[in-house]
Amino acid sequence: MKISTNKKEKISEQILSYLFHSFPNTPYTAEIAREIIRDEEFVKRLLLDLTEKGLVVPIKKNNKGNPLLKRSKWRLSTKVYEIYKSKS
Repeated sequence: MKISTNKKEKISEQILSYLFHSFPNTPYTAEIAREIIRDEEFVKRLLLDLTEKGLVVPIKKNNKGNPLLKRSKWRLSTKVYEIYKSKS
């Protein structure tokens, strides 16, 4: 089943909104998928697209500096966070 570009953009907006409201926490992909009620692989694909656009940043290390091997955490890029913050 194909999803239109317009619907993907709306879902991406939901992801960005969730990341803004969860700040300063950095949720895992599974948490984001659960919150917006979407498939994890689909959400991961959208997050990678948002990364390419410079809107989100993947976090590949835990608090102790050890690499996260199988999962990634996500946060908004600083520029996007400031834009969201100014509009709130």
